[in-house]
Amino acid sequence: MPWTGKFQVDDVQRTVTIGYAPGECVETMAINEQLEKARESDSFQILRSWRDELYLILGVDREVRIAHGGSALFGIHTIGVHMMAFCRKDLDGIKLWIPRRAATKQTYPGMLDNTVGGGIVAGEDPFDCLLREAREEASLPEHCIRNHARAVGTISYFHVRDARAGGEVGLLQPATQYLYDMELPADMVPKPSDEEVQEFLLWSLAETMAALKEGQFKPNSAVALIDFFIRHGYITARNEPEYREL
Repeated sequence: MPWTGKFQVDDVQRTVTIGYAPGECVETMAINEQLEKARESDSFQILRSWRDELYLILGVDREVRIAHGGSALFGIHTIGVHMMAFCRKDLDGIKLWIPRRAATKQTYPGMLDNTVGGGIVAGEDPFDCLLREAREEASLPEHCIRNHARAVGTISYFHVRDARAGGEVGLLQPATQYLYDMELPADMVPKPSDEEVQEFLLWSLAETMAALKEGQFKPNSAVALIDFFIRHGYITARNEPEYREL
């Protein structure tokens, strides 16, 4: 890392700190200047795909923000939303709307995902994030989300990024996701509205489970999907030997 003068690096104690005076709030500026310097020098692959989005850093007594691309680089705990949309088709039971990520995405290209998902940016609450992502990724109108989306809890996990994530391998990425379910009317079809989604597939629970077991889903989406299956009684102690661990 090409450190700026705002950081104090102690190689013996293996610590990195930001110097500041009482009453000042310089961390956001220092962190993002640092990331911009690393980006300009092309020090890290993960910074090549840059988004002008800032995430809050949790656990501090004042507001500190970090650019989206730097969160995994610094191991920052991020917060996001995931929603699974489903419908009921005839007598076949529920079917899930499963998007396939675009082959051109830097992270997990071509993998399966939850219907809608994304990171909560600084100053945004979970439901506002859901509204934004539903519009951008699935062309779902706001009134549809407000009328049909249902908050169902949260999940937290600790992920170690692999080659599929894009950028450096082995980065530590803790996260929490706010989860939502939404039953869509049979005549409402999610459609890609940006370049992040290649297509939406309408799959049965069995088809979705088969793809999940084959590792076709993005890792954090797989965790949210397992939670969905448990809550809806599709994964139970009778059919899953590792149910208690799940």
